[in-house]
Amino acid sequence: MSDEAEIARLAACGVVPVVVIEDAHLAAPLARALLAGGVDVVEVTLRSAAAMAALETIAREVPDILAVAGTVVTPAQVVEVRQAGAQAVVSPGFSEAVDDAMRAAGLPWLPGVATASDCMRAVASGRLTCKFFPAEQAGGTAALKALSGPFPQIRFCPTGGVSLGNLADYLALKQVLCVGGSWLAPADAIAARDWARVTKLAREAREAVKGLRG
Repeated sequence: MSDEAEIARLAACGVVPVVVIEDAHLAAPLARALLAGGVDVVEVTLRSAAAMAALETIAREVPDILAVAGTVVTPAQVVEVRQAGAQAVVSPGFSEAVDDAMRAAGLPWLPGVATASDCMRAVASGRLTCKFFPAEQAGGTAALKALSGPFPQIRFCPTGGVSLGNLADYLALKQVLCVGGSWLAPADAIAARDWARVTKLAREAREAVKGLRG
């Protein structure tokens, strides 16, 4: 699958669950719960000891979901997530070293940007699909509108403080490709194995996206 096809899947879904998985055994049922709610993308953040095993499990056992590795901040992690089966990678910031590693890995990469300087570095490197992080703390939709003036070529995935309550505000912006958020798969729901709740939240989010984008 080409970079364009994977980015298109992110755009088509509209919402990307950003998850922290503490027990790799919960990865597959979580992914299936999201799929049941119509969400076919999941970002597994490298914020737990079980993250790499969880990513590998999803890639192997739930191939219908796009397995994205998040919080990737070093070239070594790029190699690890590629070996684990990640189909795309997201980072909280921009790093030339990670950029080089991503080119070698041959995977789509959404580097994090929050300022005009970040955007300049991303554009100079040819990275035109970026994570806007931390979205709300960095100025929310007003900041995105301002950044899109000098950088109309960049498409953003705002993450950080995004919820069902402000989803419409972000998706109304033409420069927003999709949004990322932890509200779709809360840590307490994962820990409690409350897959019905995850499916319900995923379905609500997808219905909201469809209502906004058709």
